[in-house]
Amino acid sequence: MTPSQFYILVSIVVLAIVALLVFFVNRGKSENRITPLAGLAFGFVLAGILFGDNRLVGYGLMGVGVILAVVDIFRRLKSK
Repeated sequence: MTPSQFYILVSIVVLAIVALLVFFVNRGKSENRITPLAGLAFGFVLAGILFGDNRLVGYGLMGVGVILAVVDIFRRLKSK
């Protein structure tokens, strides 16, 4: 396993742990639940990490994920 593959694997594991913690810790609180749009953004960022070998595809997927996350933030701020 090359060092870059190891870093990608560690990144995926850490992001998965964070996602599980967010999902299970905030299960009872409806105010902090993750929205479907935020989940989709998280998925795009993970896909960008997975397909990071091709820079154009990896950065493109991460960019879409960040844009979706920003849109979700603005939608949540307007609804309050």
